[in-house]
Amino acid sequence: MKTNVSGCSVEEAMLLLGGRWRMLLVSYLLDGPKRFNDLRRDVPNISQRMLTLDLRALEAAGLVQRTVYAEVPVKVEYCLTADGQRLRKVVEVLKEFGLWLKQEQQQNPEQAKLAP
Repeated sequence: MKTNVSGCSVEEAMLLLGGRWRMLLVSYLLDGPKRFNDLRRDVPNISQRMLTLDLRALEAAGLVQRTVYAEVPVKVEYCLTADGQRLRKVVEVLKEFGLWLKQEQQQNPEQAKLAP
């Protein structure tokens, strides 16, 4: 993983949680345990490889727990750990901001075109 060059706690969090999919995956896992294919359906544009990499990174950080059940076929579930549940407030703020942003873009479509 990359290193924190500024020493800033925000940069530290973004090194782990940044990117396109990780916070979205966390938001879906806040609803409860999910299987791999459930997450693929929830996030249809994510590739299987990226989903695997992001889940592994969240697991390595202690935010997601992967449970393998001894069944045929093998059943694997992902759920948030107690530390992962601490992201609930962050997800709520992102959701609120996203709703505001969508509203702003609807009201000011010209400015929406300027956004990346």
